[in-house]
Parts: sequence; structure tokens; C-alpha cells
Amino acid sequence: MAALRYLTAGESHGLALTVIVEGMVAGLSIKAEDIDEQLARRQKGHGRGGRMAIEKDRAAILSGIRGGRTLGGPICLQIENRDWKNWSAIMAAGEEADLTERRVTQPRPGHADLAGAIKYDQRDIRNILERSSARETAARVAAGALARRLLAEVGIRICSHVTAIGDAAASGGPIDRTEKEWADLAARAEQSPVRCVEAELEQAMIAAIDQAKAGGDSLGGIVELAVLGMPVGVGSHVQGDRRLDGRIAGAMMSLQAIKGVEIGLGFEAALRPGSQVHDEIHYVPEKGYGRNTNRAGGIEGGISNGAPVVIRIAMKPIPTLYKPLMTVDIDSRSPVAASVERSDACAVPAAAVVAEAILALVIADSLLETTGGDTIEQVKARVAAMREQALRF
Repeated sequence: MAALRYLTAGESHGLALTVIVEGMVAGLSIKAEDIDEQLARRQKGHGRGGRMAIEKDRAAILSGIRGGRTLGGPICLQIENRDWKNWSAIMAAGEEADLTERRVTQPRPGHADLAGAIKYDQRDIRNILERSSARETAARVAAGALARRLLAEVGIRICSHVTAIGDAAASGGPIDRTEKEWADLAARAEQSPVRCVEAELEQAMIAAIDQAKAGGDSLGGIVELAVLGMPVGVGSHVQGDRRLDGRIAGAMMSLQAIKGVEIGLGFEAALRPGSQVHDEIHYVPEKGYGRNTNRAGGIEGGISNGAPVVIRIAMKPIPTLYKPLMTVDIDSRSPVAASVERSDACAVPAAAVVAEAILALVIADSLLETTGGDTIEQVKARVAAMREQALRF
């Protein structure tokens, strides 16, 4: 069983989103602002749609925290959907719900609409799209904020930047950035409306988004993430489900619209000889073992090796198009234009923030599995011991 796990609930236009986080250690300092800061980051980004003008996400802490510190029990967080007032008659849980208003029968290509409707035998596709919507990621960002606080206590930080939106793409950056270089890059990304650190490329991305929006289209892109301050020894080679890279890849693919994951060199490693893929090892007194390169992306044999953990994810364009593709109406089975729900032209910058949250949850889970402990002080002591062992080995 996972050391740290979470479960979300709620529909896009329902009353609220809820997340329960179980396995969080006791004694961790948590403020509502820690969570709300991450929720606000998720709502930013050039290309977002009208929903972001309605929702101003805030998390209500319902359980598991008292006096600003975790208690060791399940933590329940709730995020109100401010748009609920416009949907209460349609999305009501009781028999008073108007099931005929805004019924959806034209499934969108690329969305869960048709497959979900068939699987769950729903003649109203709204019963599928409300839950499959990326609105759910607000709850995961809230959960991730808790994990980020845990990681911060032991000197671990997660950051991201966007390297491509549509065909506006970087030619390829260094895989071997130092921790300071990563930190500087992350700071610059926070100032960009598309989370891009290259000024010229940033403008190309903005122009591409605007063009797609004007044409009723949407764009995907690529996000690069890094975990800084990782100790040696998180994850394990002994079973497949304990491999850190496997856990990360699975978690990233759980994010809506993500279609590819790379760690380190990723697919490029398949095109090079081994001498240009593997990282030579050196030893420096007072610093311990290290590597001059980081082509492995900080993970070898499913175990963190002390270098930054580097991940890239590929996000497909959002399936809702304002100039929709053709589909089939499930009532008449006749060809028709796909349904249109309020959506974004591009959500890649927001996806970067969500991916950070999901990555934080995976790293925190694997770390707690490695260290054990029921309190934050126990975890801090055990991470310190891991770092000391790597130095004196």
C-alpha cells in the first residue's frame, strides 16, 4: 500500500471538488496560503478560457490539521466551484435535477465522451465529461501543496518550465543543469505567461496560441520538470512497482491530455551508443560520489542517485474546439459537429503546475516509503541520515 495516497471527488460544474490525503505525517506546518498559492498558479497562463475569470480557487481545510499543523490522520480539503450557482438546477444530486437541460449527445473526438458513455451506459454525455474534465486537477494541486510542504522540510524542491507550445519549440536545452541553474530557470519561468524562459520563444508561443484561438483551434506542448535536492536512495530496484521512474511515469500519464513521458535523455537515449548515454561516476572528498553529466535524469535502476530528477511530458491539444470536428450524435447516429464546452485554447502552462503537484505527491510517497516515520521530525532525521550515508559510503 502507498505510504501517501489521495482520492479526489467532484464534478466540473458540481458544488465543489474534494480531496482526501491519507498518510501525511504529523507535525507538518500547513497554512491555507500554502495551498491557495499553488491553486492560483494553476489558474494562470496565456490561453486560458472564461472559466478562469469565474473561479478564484481557495481550499477549505475540513480535517486533519489543527493549529496549523498536521495531526497524522486523513486531511480533507474542499474547493468551492463558484460557477455552481449557474448549474445547481442541472447538476443537483437529488431527483429535482433537470436532466433535459444542456444534455450532451455529440461526443468530442479525443475526449472521454464516447468511450465513457458506452462504458457506463450513459445517454447523457454530461455524466462523463463533468468528471473527466481537467477541472479535477484543482483538487490534485491542493493535495500536491501538502506534499510540497513535506518535501520542503527535507530540502527537496520541484520546478518546471515550458519548452514547446505547438511548433514554437526550443531547439533543445542542456540536460546537465546544476541545481542553481535549475532554480534560476524556475524563477524566470514564474514571470512568463507561458512559463517559457526564452524571451523570443515566449513571444512565438503567445502568437501561436492567439492564432489557434482565433481559428477555433487548440494547442498542446511540452513541459520539463526537475526535482532538486533529492537524496540518494529514494525508490528501489527490487520490485517493479517500487521503481521511482515507473511511479513517476504512471503518475504523469494520469494527468488529463498527457500522451508521453521521458526521464533524462528519454527517447534520445535509444539513438545514441552507450558511451554517450551513461553518466561516468567520480568521487570528491567532502562531497562524495557524483556525475559530470545527468543523462539518466537522476534515476538509475529505479533509485534516485542524488542528481536532479529530470522529466519531460507531452500534452496533446485540448479536445474541445470552437470550430469542432465531426462526430456522430448518439441519439440519431447521424454525422454532426462535436459539442462545445467552455474551454481553453492552450493549457500547457497550467499543466506544468499540475504536473509539479503530481510529481510532488509521487516523490513524497516514495520518500515516506523509504524513510518510514510518523512525524515530520522523524522523517527529517532519517533523510539527514540518508544524506550522511551517501557522503561516507
